[in-house]
Amino acid sequence: QVQLVESGGGLVQAGGSLRLSCAASGRTFSTYVMGWFRQAPGKEREFVSGIWWASGHTYYADSVKGRFTISRDNAKNTVYLQMNSLKPEDTAVYYCAGTAYGSKWPYEYDYWGQGTQVTVSS
Repeated sequence: QVQLVESGGGLVQAGGSLRLSCAASGRTFSTYVMGWFRQAPGKEREFVSGIWWASGHTYYADSVKGRFTISRDNAKNTVYLQMNSLKPEDTAVYYCAGTAYGSKWPYEYDYWGQGTQVTVSS
């Protein structure tokens, strides 16, 4: 089993920044890719960004390209999401997740954190 714990959410004004963290523990070797997803009220969960543990290869949703940066610290088993130039439409619960496959689809992720709320005020 893999346990994921997110932190770093909060309330920020539009244009501001936040950094989310996701600490992984357990059988982390079974998660080759870590992803960030978000879910706003009344909307489906959507992919935000992903990173391969080994290579550091990253990929992003078009809506966050150029504003968000995903990174990882292999020694700490932690993945980060640096979010800059935040917009009110970025408001959502943000989840980190792990999978053995590079994917943008939530159903292909086996492990999920509990989520952290990000609220961007206008």
